[in-house]
Amino acid sequence: MAGAALAIAAQPGTARAFCGFYVSGSGEKMFNDATNVVLMRQGTRTVLAMQNDYKGPLEDFAMVVPVPVVLHEADVKTLEKTVFDHTDALGSPRLVEYWEQDPCPFVEPADAIRITGTMIERRVMQSPAPIGETSSVRIEAKFEVGEYKILILSATDSAGLETWLRQNHYKIPPGAAPLLRPYVESGSKFFVAKVDPKKVAMQGGHAALSPLRFHYDTDEFTLPIRLGMANSSGTQDLIVNIISADKRYEVANYKNAFIPTNLDVQPEVKTRFAEFYAALLDKTIEANPRAVITEYAWTAVPNYHCDPCTDADVSDPDLNVLGGEIVGGPIAQGSFVLTRLHARYGPGDMTDDLRFREAAPVAGGREQWTQAGLEAGAAPSPQNFFQARYAIRHPFTGLIRCAHPKRGVWGLPPNGIFEPTVAAHQLAFAPRGKLALASVVTRDVPEIGVKKAARPRPSGGKPATPPIKKLQGVGLGALLGILVLVTVLVLRRRR
Repeated sequence: MAGAALAIAAQPGTARAFCGFYVSGSGEKMFNDATNVVLMRQGTRTVLAMQNDYKGPLEDFAMVVPVPVVLHEADVKTLEKTVFDHTDALGSPRLVEYWEQDPCPFVEPADAIRITGTMIERRVMQSPAPIGETSSVRIEAKFEVGEYKILILSATDSAGLETWLRQNHYKIPPGAAPLLRPYVESGSKFFVAKVDPKKVAMQGGHAALSPLRFHYDTDEFTLPIRLGMANSSGTQDLIVNIISADKRYEVANYKNAFIPTNLDVQPEVKTRFAEFYAALLDKTIEANPRAVITEYAWTAVPNYHCDPCTDADVSDPDLNVLGGEIVGGPIAQGSFVLTRLHARYGPGDMTDDLRFREAAPVAGGREQWTQAGLEAGAAPSPQNFFQARYAIRHPFTGLIRCAHPKRGVWGLPPNGIFEPTVAAHQLAFAPRGKLALASVVTRDVPEIGVKKAARPRPSGGKPATPPIKKLQGVGLGALLGILVLVTVLVLRRRR
């Protein structure tokens, strides 16, 4: 996800959401362009891992994240970034490509597609200068992890916390002070991760910060998002990956909707997949205002995490780094359910944090065929097997030489070379408004009000006759001609 920051300059008004906000001593505008959040939940324990890609001045800035309890040094670690890439790839929308197999005779080929980190060492912080407390702000803990100098603060009123930050040469982003109030009133603590600019790598003008992971125990399962609006430069894009032992999750305080899945699309989507999916997502949110969209909910067991899989997968070491070593149980042994939720919103759309609840299992988006056709939408299921999956299909165009061809068997291309599954990455930065969704889908999508547009006819005015039908017509005509000739010969012989 860090590499996505290179494209943000061309997309003004779009940012990835952050579950805290940035404060800076310089007073310059600070924007959080990309955040990838992975939550692991087991019982009352939550492990939160986040990777941030920050754009702004490096002089003495920090992240402020509300947390429900006081965190200590053993609760906080920095991670390698690859674990986020793997998690994002596993749950991302995917594009597959199928070729219709030779209908005559039908012998299913053996290789046909079946239808159906390293921790960064911690050290005790040697603070160059103590940061004083006030009557309304208390420093509950302080320590250093990687490039972060971490303070855990508690406050009795939001004005006191604002005063403390200002007295310590931090300037609150415009509009942040009122957003602090509900967290202070609910008794939240504040995780302040100050960054040493000398230890931060710059990539294309962005500070690529080391991912952070911390854990805590609480009955409520939430993700704070309201503070992130203080650093918003416009519409925010939030993707939340939730890993649990055996449960799917949805939001309890906003509308839930499923992304339309199992759509066949035109071949040009292959080079514009992220753009296609961004258009589909925007249309889904337009049809379901202020909804959080479920894009993935899949039951993974050892050696079977996805079908089809993208170019990356979550390994057992990844699971341990993301929190398996903390929660233990099935997750630490490689069995889990990954839920991917996607929200896209402006400053006035989300008035509360995301509050999660367990949800019944669903399935959809698989290559499962019934008499009614390919399975569509999300349906109740004994286990979670739902994914955002789209397909380009290439019909058989060869000569059909049998009387009873078996059509609709999809598999590898004629040359037998497998085409890898395409994943939609960096969706917050995908081009928008340039692709007409109705022109690239092969059927109507009634759940979001999209009707398939007619494809332009080839030059000449008449619709082209598919090669298969041409060949079938030629074969039938020849057969009738032979029957007539035989009949004439038989009549002559009788005479």
